[in-house]
Amino acid sequence: MARSHARVATARPNRYAKQLASHFSRKLETHWDEETGQGSLTFGAGTATMTAAPDALLLVVEGDEADLDRLEDVVGRHLVRFGTKDELVAEWFRADGTPGTVQRKEQDEEEA
Repeated sequence: MARSHARVATARPNRYAKQLASHFSRKLETHWDEETGQGSLTFGAGTATMTAAPDALLLVVEGDEADLDRLEDVVGRHLVRFGTKDELVAEWFRADGTPGTVQRKEQDEEEA
């Protein structure tokens, strides 16, 4: 199983993790525990775990090597969209040290 992680700087990690879990709960098995600041998303192709740190949301996705780009993109893209005003950036790094994908606010969104 391949693994990738991202540290998304934010002053509101609990809020964004809860929002991700709530959003995906319509189609996936999700979990968010406000007290522990930890949660998970279970996709058909793998899993994502979320941990609220004092100044960041820590994300980890696990799945087959072929699915990592898609898992990173789905989780990162939704998070960045929810945090548009905070200009969140999800920059992923693979367990082997290689860079993964990056999700950030699109330029056209700023001008819209």
